[in-house]
Amino acid sequence: MRQIVLDTETTGLEPAEGHRIIEIGCVELVDRRLTGNNFHQYLQPDRAIETGAVDVHGITDDFLRDKPRFADVAEDFLDYVRGAELVIHNAPFDLGFLDHELRLCRPGMPALSTLCPVTDSLVLARSLHPGQRNSLDALCKRYQVDNSHRDRHGALLDAEILADVYLAMTGGQVSLALGQQSELGGVREREPVRRLAAGRPTLRVVRASECERRAHAERLAAIEEASGGRCLWLRRG
Repeated sequence: MRQIVLDTETTGLEPAEGHRIIEIGCVELVDRRLTGNNFHQYLQPDRAIETGAVDVHGITDDFLRDKPRFADVAEDFLDYVRGAELVIHNAPFDLGFLDHELRLCRPGMPALSTLCPVTDSLVLARSLHPGQRNSLDALCKRYQVDNSHRDRHGALLDAEILADVYLAMTGGQVSLALGQQSELGGVREREPVRRLAAGRPTLRVVRASECERRAHAERLAAIEEASGGRCLWLRRG
């Protein structure tokens, strides 16, 4: 399984207003392992970068003056992502810019999502954590991914961080704790199942009070509203 975790930086927010991509960063995962085969390119956009955008990523017009244009690297980019699943945080933003760039240099080019399956990690995070903040920084904090070196946005840096977050979000519990993976990737010997000693007293069953049941129902209703009707606990059974 080959996946490409992708991010871009741009001159502004809307390709329809003539804004362009100025940085592409991609990190390759094969069978959920980082390979080091990354794709990274700064690009000359042939237009000025908005001041607000520079404040976000720190990339300036002077820095990009001698960089290639998107058309110069389009073939290399397509060869790199071809056949892989793309993992993108807030995918419509990046795909909108990539499709715009591809059509400028290749009129009639189909949408990138028709060439590569796409997983939007923001949509995934919202389904896992409804009603919570799901920005990349918030997910780093939730999954204990170190982003202390991220003082500004950068396409390759953000793709590297997102790869760690995505692996943590989708890791799950694969073996019911009967076996654990070692640092070298092998599986450690399974721990024996420990039985309760004979003769122990029967455990007391404590049932929720009416007040606790009402509080639980109110909490589920709040989750249902915040998640747009996707509270899984209301659909169990």
